[in-house]
Amino acid sequence: MLDVSDAVRAEIGEAEADRLLAGENAPGSYDCTSCRTPGDTGQERTSTVLFVGDETAVLAFAHATCIPSQVVTVSEDQLQGAVRSITGDRTPPAPQAPSVASVPPPAPAGPQPGPRQAVLGVTCGQVLIKDTLHAAIVVEPTGPITRPGSDGPGDDFLPLLIEQGFMPVTDVAGQPSPVSGWSVLLAMGQLHAILQPPAGPGAQPVAWWQAHQPLAVTEGWRTAANKSHTVIVYAAPSGSIGQQPREDLLREALEKAAAGGVLVAAAMPLAGT
Repeated sequence: MLDVSDAVRAEIGEAEADRLLAGENAPGSYDCTSCRTPGDTGQERTSTVLFVGDETAVLAFAHATCIPSQVVTVSEDQLQGAVRSITGDRTPPAPQAPSVASVPPPAPAGPQPGPRQAVLGVTCGQVLIKDTLHAAIVVEPTGPITRPGSDGPGDDFLPLLIEQGFMPVTDVAGQPSPVSGWSVLLAMGQLHAILQPPAGPGAQPVAWWQAHQPLAVTEGWRTAANKSHTVIVYAAPSGSIGQQPREDLLREALEKAAAGGVLVAAAMPLAGT
C-alpha cells in the first residue's frame, strides 16, 4: 500500500522504486514524518517522502492522508537532523512553549528586499474561526521590505504579498482564501518552511521562509494542521504584531492589525506538492 511519486522514482531509480513497491525495502511499521504517529505500510496507504540535501538524501514515510509522496529539498543541516531522528539519536528537543512557538529565523526576508535587508519573524499559534481551531503562522519582518530594485524609504511587504495572491484581512473571524502554489512544509513533526511557487515548469517549490533550525510546534497546532491539511498564514508589516507569548494576545494583535488595514492572509496546504 505504498505510494511512490514520479518525482521520487526519478530520484531513487526504477529498481529501488520497484523493490519498495514489492515490499522488499518497505519498513512495515513507521512513524509518520508529518504527524509523528505510528503507521503501517501493510494496513494503510503510505507516502514515500524523499528529503534531499546538498550531499545527502533520506527516504522517509508518511500517512498518505497527511502528505503525498514527494521530493522535499532541505538544507544539509536539517537533513542531518532527520538522519539522527530516523536512526534513533534521541537528542533532547528544544524547549517548547505551552501554546505558542516563536522564532526570529536568521534568513533573508522574502520577497527579497533591495539594499536594506530584514529577517522574517514567525509565530505559530491557533486561531478560532467559526468555532473551529485552525493552525496559523504569523509572519512579520524585523524591518521594512522594499521592492527589488527600489531604494526608497517605503515598505512594500504587503503590496508584494497581495500581488502573490494574499488577501487583505478586515475580520480575523473570517476564513482566508487559498493561494495557488504556496504551501507549508511540516516534516518530522516540525515546521521547516513556507514554500512559494517554483520559478518555472518542472521546477521544485522554493522556500520563501525557511527555519534556521526546524521549529518545534505544539501538539495542538500539529493536530489542527493535520486535521484540515491547511495552515493559515498571516502577514503584517514590521511593528504590527510583535512576538506575543500567548494565543489570546496574538489574537488581539491580529485583530488590531486587521482593524488598522495592515494584515493580509492566505490559506495554504500542509506540505509541498
